[in-house]
Amino acid sequence: MTTPDFEKAASFIAANARVLDVRRFERLFTGGDGGPARDAVAAYRNPDGGFGHALEPDSRTPGSQPAAVATALRVMNEADCWDEDLVRGACDWLERVAPAEGGAAFVQPTLTDGAWAPWWIPEEGHPASLIATGMITGQLHARRFSHPWLDRATEVMWTRIDQLAGVGPYDVRGVLDFLQYVPDRDRARKAFDQVGDLILGQHLVTLDPGAEGEVHLPLDFAPEPASLARELFGKPVIEAHLDHLAQAQLADGGWMFNWLAWSPAAAQDWRGCVTVDALRILRVNGRLK
Repeated sequence: MTTPDFEKAASFIAANARVLDVRRFERLFTGGDGGPARDAVAAYRNPDGGFGHALEPDSRTPGSQPAAVATALRVMNEADCWDEDLVRGACDWLERVAPAEGGAAFVQPTLTDGAWAPWWIPEEGHPASLIATGMITGQLHARRFSHPWLDRATEVMWTRIDQLAGVGPYDVRGVLDFLQYVPDRDRARKAFDQVGDLILGQHLVTLDPGAEGEVHLPLDFAPEPASLARELFGKPVIEAHLDHLAQAQLADGGWMFNWLAWSPAAAQDWRGCVTVDALRILRVNGRLK
């Protein structure tokens, strides 16, 4: 069983990560208080209630974006520093800018100042995005939060899941976030059977731990033992990927991501983020005390 060098990871985070990920690390691994983690999230909040300012590292613009809201919610949920006022303000913003059908677009068509990744392109017609809507609704349902935006977005997700055919791996990750926490567990279970068939049947997951490039691995779909998608993969597969994740720690103590590094600043931010993520996944799977 491979385990990472925790002290080297801690040194990497201290030397290289943004304040947000330093506070995440402190909260998750060193007994830090939730207040600083909440405050680190709040620093990215805009007056409209949304979040921007590169909270999601690939959008290095000040304006609010759904992906930044998803990041804010995920951090507050996992660090147990949930702030009802911040969350309600974000949902109010989402409701004001929602597509006609409800939910959240992948990119709001308000990118102006700053820079952003080349794949950050507003979709024509401003449709709801499975990944953005799924990630946000998943975190809100995990906390049993209530808001009119969430009611409509939940119906959008059910409708889109019922119609799933050809779908990409990122969209599936949004769907899995939603199904993991939505209150109607019987319906979620039935929907997952369909989604699981798509993941395997359309070869959305790469089982080779050493595969290079922007591939999607079992731990991307099923990071925790309680993840719905964990049943798609045998224990030897999961153990092999946990070994590979632990071994992927670089000499400087951090981890690297497998998608395009389009900006030095974004790459640095992502490395701090994925290093905390790697430690969290390894710990919840028994590879780190």
